[in-house]
Amino acid sequence: MNPTQTTDTLFYPFHLCHEETLRRLLARFHRVHFRDYMAIQLSPFSGTTAFADRMGGTFPDLVAAGRIVQGHHVSGPLTGTGRASVDRDLADQQWRRLFHEALRENRRFQRGLFDPAHAMTVGRDVVPGPAALLRLMREDFLHEPFTMEAIQQLSRQGLTGNDAYRFEYGLALVKTAAAQHYTIQLAHRLRIAPATDSSAHFQLFGRALEREQERLPNHLVIRTGY
Repeated sequence: MNPTQTTDTLFYPFHLCHEETLRRLLARFHRVHFRDYMAIQLSPFSGTTAFADRMGGTFPDLVAAGRIVQGHHVSGPLTGTGRASVDRDLADQQWRRLFHEALRENRRFQRGLFDPAHAMTVGRDVVPGPAALLRLMREDFLHEPFTMEAIQQLSRQGLTGNDAYRFEYGLALVKTAAAQHYTIQLAHRLRIAPATDSSAHFQLFGRALEREQERLPNHLVIRTGY
């Protein structure tokens, strides 16, 4: 199918998307940009692990044709600007409520942050995934104050009990907010429109754009039948 316009889009918040989502984006946009996997370094000895897979591994023909653009780097320690952006999200009660509601009700959002189908390591303990997720859904986490600095401090400790769950919840907040920060930065630098097929991330990103008075477009691909 020929694209209906000659603009580009940046897929967010993940580094991969469903084949049908890609097809729909390419029907609307000339090129689709993808970031690399986001690995956040919280401290010199703590962070998340990056994966090397890219959309081009599945669709090399689209990379060769210039329809997929990949390799936008979003890993490492956050800059001062990035930390401040994350902290504004974490202090925004409307954004926090959208996050918590998505964590409780949206299975795809849950899977993007945790893997409840398998055992989870929470601090020093290995916990069944469903039991860990149920505890992370508790209402008190919605009202727990978090900052980047506090989560970094937790990452340096050997945690057990509620502190270990506080860290897991806080890290999920940071990953979600950091992905939004990188989306805004890349969209401005590349001068392209962000798009997603996740309704939860669409709402969270929309709230951040509204709060920051950003005039970026925000496109949602509605997933039906896949």
